[in-house]
Amino acid sequence: MTTETKLETVTTETKQQEKQQSSQEEIRTLQYFETILCATVIGIVGGLVASVYYFVLEGFLHGVWDVLPEFLEPYFPSWLPSWNYLWIATTMGGLFVGLSLYWMGQPGEMALVVDKVHDPGRIEMSQTPPMIISSLISITSGGSAGPEAPLVQINGSFGSWLGDRLKLSTASVRVLTFCGMSAALGAFFGAPIGGALFALEIPHRRSLEYYEALVPAILSGIFSFAVFKVNTGLTIGGIYHFQTQPQLAPVHLVEGVVLGAMGAVAAIMFIYLFRFTKQLLEPLEEHIVLMATLGGLAIGLIALVFPQTLFFSETQIETVIETGPQLSAMMLFGIAIAKMFAISFTLHCGFRGGFIFPLFFIGTNLGLGLSMVFPFIHPTIAMLCLMAAVNVAVTKTPISTSIILTVLSDTTMISVIAIASFVSFFLTSNIGLLKTQRSRILPIAQLRRFQTMAVGEKSP
Repeated sequence: MTTETKLETVTTETKQQEKQQSSQEEIRTLQYFETILCATVIGIVGGLVASVYYFVLEGFLHGVWDVLPEFLEPYFPSWLPSWNYLWIATTMGGLFVGLSLYWMGQPGEMALVVDKVHDPGRIEMSQTPPMIISSLISITSGGSAGPEAPLVQINGSFGSWLGDRLKLSTASVRVLTFCGMSAALGAFFGAPIGGALFALEIPHRRSLEYYEALVPAILSGIFSFAVFKVNTGLTIGGIYHFQTQPQLAPVHLVEGVVLGAMGAVAAIMFIYLFRFTKQLLEPLEEHIVLMATLGGLAIGLIALVFPQTLFFSETQIETVIETGPQLSAMMLFGIAIAKMFAISFTLHCGFRGGFIFPLFFIGTNLGLGLSMVFPFIHPTIAMLCLMAAVNVAVTKTPISTSIILTVLSDTTMISVIAIASFVSFFLTSNIGLLKTQRSRILPIAQLRRFQTMAVGEKSP
């Protein structure tokens, strides 16, 4: 049989498979209003999950860092001052993180979530229990990782579970998975549209591609945001209060370009430091309990020198905005570099959580420091642009990051933030931290491409 005959046979079989798959998907694909209904349910459930997670986490943090130190302080001997509680707590937290991973298994990080969204289009529910336990311990222990990754895992897996229960096609299940991810981020960031766009941008290095999930994802984010705010009573609106906001002028747009480039350089430095830390810890990968314990010790020792690096930085950013001007530029740069090390040890030593706010924290310190070195740059513009640029260079989310930071800062500077975001995005397009980020995969199109190449024709 000739190559062309074989190709015709394969093509015929492929067309038959496509027809069968298409008919099956039509039967199991949600209609538009059914999708909207499912998105609403996922958003409400996501808001409830985020609320419970928030209250449990706040209780743990209060107990470990407020109640317990006060209780134990009288029992510290004279040769061991009570300030040693910091590194002891982080080290013990690392030990418990390691034990939870050893007993319950290691839940996937954001890179695995991104990979699963592409193929098979769903997040496994089996990963959720270990993620809940390990992330609560990790965040309570002071690690530089936040609740966004665990919430994405929990709510994303619920969306996948609902799609599987309804026996939907892969495409429909993926949309519901995105709804769960958006519900998590909409509640966490306090920006339902920005959170939804972030969930849809992060699987890719170039741009948002799963456009069919946009409306249901935003709807889930809105419902989750509303439920979360009602349950927690947290303020709706910006959480960061900059002392002054400049009246934007054309020169500020140019500053956005320069600051975006500076943020890209800082992010590249972080990415290489992150990779170096991974190589440094490779000999310990088979000893997860020991590695997590040492990671907790490293986090604690860094925090003894730079206390600002402890925790996932949501509230620490406001502290930098308020008290940072009292520090020197070199101190602010030192805090930013120390935070890079804290994030690296946190994530490579088994601690579970997301790195969005830690990246914002790095940008805040660098931006404020740069405004001190170059006084003609307004500190608010410098901080917001560096926050955006550093985060975008790592996560490849220029649209959502611009919206989220505009909401968090309660400013009207989205234009200059967007400029910094996209400058950083383009400058770092070939450098990434999440190796599973990729373009949307179309298996049939790839098959046809290989078939065309098999008969010697030039592939487009």
